[in-house]
Amino acid sequence: MARETEIKLRISDVPAFRRALKRIGARLAGPGTSKVHEENVVFDTPQGGLAKHGQLLRIRTETPELRGESKTTASKQRVVLTFKQPMARPASAGAENASFGPYKVREEIEVDVAEAGNLTRIFEGLGMKGWFRYEKYRTTFRMPASKAWARGLLIELDETPIGTFVELEGPAAAIDRAAEELGFSKHDYVLKNYLRLYMEDCRRKGREPSHMVFTNRK
Repeated sequence: MARETEIKLRISDVPAFRRALKRIGARLAGPGTSKVHEENVVFDTPQGGLAKHGQLLRIRTETPELRGESKTTASKQRVVLTFKQPMARPASAGAENASFGPYKVREEIEVDVAEAGNLTRIFEGLGMKGWFRYEKYRTTFRMPASKAWARGLLIELDETPIGTFVELEGPAAAIDRAAEELGFSKHDYVLKNYLRLYMEDCRRKGREPSHMVFTNRK
């Protein structure tokens, strides 16, 4: 399995953060894609067997929006099957999220699939169900090749129904430097997943949890 090291940062001022990205030299990762809509469906057994072991099984459908084109003419969708689980850790550590210092570190397998429907039916036939759905718009940035310290770093700006976050994924040293140059410290690192963040948001607002989706999206 590949090893994924990442953190989140909560963004309160999006225009200012975009200016900070420009200041440090971050550029859009794709030549024409500015934003990707993601629909994520998390699967588990009725007893929550995967979650109990800190594991995640997810189908993600990505729909890019291209510059100069309307949303109805977005390019071909990409469907990705993802499995994540904690890295080996001391027995005293919690099972939900493997934490190595100030970073979230997990083993990850990702596989592109032709479409989501048949895979969903397979999972349902095995006794699982898609119990949580969440949406976001993601814009991915990379640092220029001249910034050797940032090799392997992804900067992913996520617009979600509960606010805007950025995920920094890559080598730990690159995460720390990028966060610092963007005006953050290790005290700002968020290791919770979007499910946990959504549940906390619902509790704060006194809402019954359901799915983390955009209510006004057609």
